[in-house]
Amino acid sequence: MANELGAETSPYLLQHKDNPVHWRPWGDRALAEARASGKPILLSVGYAACHWCHVMAHECFENPAIATLMNELFINIKVDREERPDIDAVYMAALGLMGQHGGWPLTMFLTPAGEPFWGGTYFPPEARYGRPGFPDIMRRITEVYHTDPESVRKNTEAVLQSLNQLAAGDPDAPTIQIGIEIIDRVAQTLCEQVDSVHGGIGQAPKFPQTYAIEMILRGWLRQHDDAMLQAVDTTLTGMCQGGIYDHLAGGFARYSTDERWLAPHFEKMLYDNAQLIDILTLAWQADRNPLYSQRVKETVAWVLDEMVVEGGGFGATLDADSEGEEGRFYVWQEAEVDAVLADAASVFKAAYDVSPHGNWEGKVILNRSARPDLGSDEEEALLRHCREKLLLQRGNRIRPGWDDKVLADWNGLMITALANAAAVFEQPTWAAAAVTAFDFIADKLCPNGTLLHGYRQGQAKHRALLDDYANMARAAIQLYEIHGEDRYLQQAQNWVATIETEFADTERGGYYFSSDQATDVIARMRHGNDNAVPSGNGLMVGVLTRLWLLTGDAIYGQRADAVARSFSPQLSNYALAMTTLLNNIELMLQPLQIVIMGERNDETVKNMLSAVHSLALPNKVLQVLSPGQTLPTGHPATGMQQQDGRPTAYVCIGQTCSLPQTRPADLHNALAMATTIPEPGP
Repeated sequence: MANELGAETSPYLLQHKDNPVHWRPWGDRALAEARASGKPILLSVGYAACHWCHVMAHECFENPAIATLMNELFINIKVDREERPDIDAVYMAALGLMGQHGGWPLTMFLTPAGEPFWGGTYFPPEARYGRPGFPDIMRRITEVYHTDPESVRKNTEAVLQSLNQLAAGDPDAPTIQIGIEIIDRVAQTLCEQVDSVHGGIGQAPKFPQTYAIEMILRGWLRQHDDAMLQAVDTTLTGMCQGGIYDHLAGGFARYSTDERWLAPHFEKMLYDNAQLIDILTLAWQADRNPLYSQRVKETVAWVLDEMVVEGGGFGATLDADSEGEEGRFYVWQEAEVDAVLADAASVFKAAYDVSPHGNWEGKVILNRSARPDLGSDEEEALLRHCREKLLLQRGNRIRPGWDDKVLADWNGLMITALANAAAVFEQPTWAAAAVTAFDFIADKLCPNGTLLHGYRQGQAKHRALLDDYANMARAAIQLYEIHGEDRYLQQAQNWVATIETEFADTERGGYYFSSDQATDVIARMRHGNDNAVPSGNGLMVGVLTRLWLLTGDAIYGQRADAVARSFSPQLSNYALAMTTLLNNIELMLQPLQIVIMGERNDETVKNMLSAVHSLALPNKVLQVLSPGQTLPTGHPATGMQQQDGRPTAYVCIGQTCSLPQTRPADLHNALAMATTIPEPGP
């Protein structure tokens, strides 16, 4: 029997369209079929670039005997977690409440009403790795479901109650007034958890956790504690020179399986690379480490070369596997390197850890961890020439699969990072790519004027989530600050209005992850902690604060404060996972407003903007006003004018503004003095 995935657009779902399993896509139709049949639901959640998803698919879902058992016992539903992160979030949280570790593939067993009563992740076809075999699990689950319905009912009730409690938070926990001293303490605690040898937080596996690294870097900008800058540099250098980075084409893999950043799961995700571009840009502004600017430029080049879909949006992921083997596209043997590089091979091998026996499962993952410092210009030029030759050779290999669906939230992250990096490194082609991607989302993913979550093969699908609106609103504000076009500011306001209408928790404050129009989720999640991507609620504190400062409308500031207060009771337990929220609360408490009065095409204005973007100012809110334009009522620089008709800048903290600055160098000094930031290195 053909399954029902052949008409889908998700590359992950299409990977399973020829399985003998009778898969259905998630939706009201599949749930209605489950209710009519009385069978429990077997829900499988994964994504196209996931290695262990491929393993379970090959071992179990392509196995005719196992598929027959699945079809006999269950209504089988397949979900792409990137296409339906709301579904993934609910059932991943449910698995955690059952006391199990999460991951993908996610395998959940549900009642016909979609209520979870048991689950796990990867299961082998027969018992091994300390895991029971998948057929044995299915038979046991079915037996319990049909013979002990009371236990199933109790399990589902307990899980649903706990899911609702997660969204509500602790009603008895006191609201905390979050000040800079609390943010400083969290930054210090995070700094103390950084691996002093290899960088990164915790032990293996290690994830980039860019929002936490940003919090430590912000802590250094406030406190000038050299241990914080060292923790940031050790971490970023470890990633930039480790095997998690693709030294030939640019771009970072999702995480490292070891503590040294050597061996990644090789999938490349758009959202990771957006966040890494952003934190490396800020770190470069802070200390001018040339490694960071190099990695930003290489990673942007990779994004623009390999991740742009027709029309200008950004695709989602590159697979970990090719030819059925994880990392095959990326790894080398010493003999291959020798054959390609000839006389230059010895220098390259010494720099990139190439040896006869390899450094990972008998193969070589290129890395510079042992010698992370950059060499002389001549040495680096030779290594660059070697990398170009190896990249050309690698191009003959069978490439990993590309998941080219365009997701609003991930695109928002990349547009913001790309636009900011374009301003900092003065790269107009990057800025143009950011604008093109924004216009793609505003056109293709808003077919009826309403933002949708994803797009592929001419179809925009699935109701947008909080993260979609928050990230795209942030991108719109970033483009407004850089380009000054009112359409960006208006679009941000429109999206924020939708958030307020459809996502607001009117009882507790903050915003739900899914819209109140959603009909196929069993619980609406609400949280302030970061996961693989930054928290939507944390982002909203920053979006609302910026709109308040840019428009003068106090309601935005009130809402930002309300979001901060609504999640403050969770700080005592989850502060280290709420860094996006805390970073944006710092912005709310200590915004740095910069006003430049003059035409954007004026050379002095351009040089003033270069001065602004040369410094690490994560809390800046920038406005460029043409002569005659006015600031919103209540802005501290309201009523201030150009000096003698020349471009003039004002730096404002709170309600206090600097003297008028008419020279870019003086503006640079005023910014450095106002924020007491250390001067960047050479």
